Amino acid sequence: MQIFDPGFAAHIAGQTTSLCTCWKLVRTDGVTLGFTDHDAALVFDGVTFDPRSGFEGSEVPRRLGLEIDTVEVLGVLDSAAIATADIRLGRFDRAVVETWRVNWANLVERALLRTDTIGEITEADGGFRAELRSATAILSNVHGRVFQRSCDALLGDGRCQFDVNAAANWRLATAVSSDARHLLRVTGLEDWSDDWASSGQIDWQTGQRSGLVDIVERHFIQAGAIYLSIGTEVLQTVTPGDTGRVTVGCDKKFSTCGAK
Repeated sequence: MQIFDPGFAAHIAGQTTSLCTCWKLVRTDGVTLGFTDHDAALVFDGVTFDPRSGFEGSEVPRRLGLEIDTVEVLGVLDSAAIATADIRLGRFDRAVVETWRVNWANLVERALLRTDTIGEITEADGGFRAELRSATAILSNVHGRVFQRSCDALLGDGRCQFDVNAAANWRLATAVSSDARHLLRVTGLEDWSDDWASSGQIDWQTGQRSGLVDIVERHFIQAGAIYLSIGTEVLQTVTPGDTGRVTVGCDKKFSTCGAK
């Protein structure tokens, strides 16, 4: 059972209350947004909670034990806060959402009800539905090492210890054209041989995808042109002139680790 501050508890127990719900959303890129179902903006902890978002959430009891519980929040797609393009680009994937119960007449009286991460987001009728997954969902992730034929480390992480930031291991690529849903023609990788960036990453520096990181599934040269096959659809979101930091790739074979 959650225990509230005595003043807040007394307010809740009173005959008349001034309660609302606030949601604080922190994206993986550090962008922080605030929303509330109150009819006026509220400010606490340095965050402004916007009443124009149409945010509302379902109420569910917390489950005991390690079972994962989920909540849905609904909201209006507002270009000033949450835009359709940003959802489609994945900028809200895995964002952390804090749900607060607040006395809007005395903002000191508030309580953090739960902290979740955004799971699936769907669009409908000019709005969205976001599934919030409880912290116990993290327990379903694989931790430690997995022993298998291919390497289970991520290129450049603490287990791999390969320096992807060394000058020889990345290049700044510039998009020339989007030739298909997942295919880009680029410049900037002229000194890399065919397949060198396959299974690598492209960290977008400019354009609509700026701040996002995509997997390079394949890097190949055809008729003198350089192509990157991207794991995410980029046809509508990458335009000529957009730049991205491309790292060398690793196919997770031990022979590659030793030779490349």
